[in-house]
Amino acid sequence: MAESSRPAASPTGPARFIVLEGIDGSGKSSQIEPLVHWLRRLGRSVVSCRDPGATAAGDAVRQILLHRQEITLAPTTEMLLYMAARAQLVAEVIRPALDRGQWVVSDRFLPANIVYQGHAGGLDADVIRAVGKVATAGIAPDLILLLDVDPATAATRMDRPLDRLESRGDDYRRRLREGYLREAAADPARFEIIDATADMAAVGERIRTAVETRFG
Repeated sequence: MAESSRPAASPTGPARFIVLEGIDGSGKSSQIEPLVHWLRRLGRSVVSCRDPGATAAGDAVRQILLHRQEITLAPTTEMLLYMAARAQLVAEVIRPALDRGQWVVSDRFLPANIVYQGHAGGLDADVIRAVGKVATAGIAPDLILLLDVDPATAATRMDRPLDRLESRGDDYRRRLREGYLREAAADPARFEIIDATADMAAVGERIRTAVETRFG
């Protein structure tokens, strides 16, 4: 994915785009708010979002994708719905924030599509990347924090009703983890693998260390 142009540096440095990824149960959603609060304490202006979601259109699509299990979705349909929600997220939230010189922290982005519908779902990952270039309008994360945890441990953390993707079973979760690790190995300059098997505080410290190391 091509890098987008970025605005001139703000008083607290250039705009940055950070994405948290990982299989369901990795704890990434629980780490978003602490990371955002820490960045703000450092003086950063930060916008947080989730993909899909964070816009009216994205939230509506999210309901179909994850919670309307009576609606049957072909794999390509599922992938394109994620892309549609992401295109709106980029246009309405991410690009304007970066253009203002703000930092953006997102719960998932394009790598999730490549892994969930590609590596684990059977679609051609290169086709997903090509569609993603259109949906993201050239916006690419500066840093992808991959919260890595084995599927068995992840499953013990999901003590709630499972959504459409979470209900696909152990073999699907195994393929998800393998897909994420392949993506990270292919793009080490962008990915940082975080061991997410520890408690929340320890994982949060690893995340902050990774961000400090990357951006100072």
